[in-house]
Amino acid sequence: MLHDIQQARGYIFIETYKFGNDAVARNFRDVLIEKAKAGIKVKLLIDSWGTAVGMTFFSELIKSGGEVRFFEKLVFTFDFFTRNHRRDHRKLLLIDDRISYIGSTNFTEYSLNWRELVLRLESDITIPLKKIFLQNRRVFDKYIYDKIFYTKLMRYKDFEIIRDIPTIAIQKIMNRYVRLIRKARKEILIETPYFLPGKKIRKALEDAAERGVSTKVIIPKNSDVRVIDLLRNRYLGFLNEKNVEILFYAPGNLHAKTIMVDKEYFSIGSANIDYRSFRYMHEICLIGNDKSIIEQLDNHFSDTIRYCIPFDRDRWINRPKSEKFFEWILLPFRHYL
Repeated sequence: MLHDIQQARGYIFIETYKFGNDAVARNFRDVLIEKAKAGIKVKLLIDSWGTAVGMTFFSELIKSGGEVRFFEKLVFTFDFFTRNHRRDHRKLLLIDDRISYIGSTNFTEYSLNWRELVLRLESDITIPLKKIFLQNRRVFDKYIYDKIFYTKLMRYKDFEIIRDIPTIAIQKIMNRYVRLIRKARKEILIETPYFLPGKKIRKALEDAAERGVSTKVIIPKNSDVRVIDLLRNRYLGFLNEKNVEILFYAPGNLHAKTIMVDKEYFSIGSANIDYRSFRYMHEICLIGNDKSIIEQLDNHFSDTIRYCIPFDRDRWINRPKSEKFFEWILLPFRHYL
């Protein structure tokens, strides 16, 4: 990433949920300052809830001509929780109409220690992604806007660019995932850090497994959000009973967000398999059948699985009553976690 940013000649556009106040993030910021001083157009769109820094962190970048916008600053209103829960969770880096990064990683030091997945594309797919980025910048502080327009499907050759905005009614990414799963004939592989699947996805996975499709869901043994780990356990035994294989990534936090079906179709992007991503987040994913990407993704999954341990059904059945109690307590809040 840093090398491509250093080579930029026209523009650098970044959209991210988190921009840390650590050595890695400061290094990126300082390179962006250098590029802005050199006349390169630099635009950042950063979520104001997810990030750890404010405008003062970027003061020199702004003085050098860079533009920084914080998405949906916290607003104290009668619908405080509902409104402020709508976040920009997308992760994009776009350079010069020729290089695009899309995936799971934020601009933070801890991302170096997590298992992330980012796709680098060197093509003019950057142009439609740039259009989406600029559209989202226009509504960075808007509460009401045309939701149909801002979730419109974009195509580039054989790729689909699917995007979500906060809305319970539309949920384009979730519905596209359900269709992918229903099409599966041989194999479904899913990696997600947070796994709180709604009824449609649970049923699609169960139906696939029952018709003989090898169905694997890979999640971290311990994510960075303990409360989600507690609640997700409620679902695991029931899915396992329907022959959905659950695998726990053991070495550390798995933050990759990807699906591969039959080694023919893939999705890579920012969305987790949970209610919050599908209902309340600005998300983006790329779906396609490019053979070179499928080959790389196949290697990625194989490497991930090497470090996984299987779901222990007996342990799940006999888990402590305290865990079951917290699962029950947390269940009504599953849409917000």
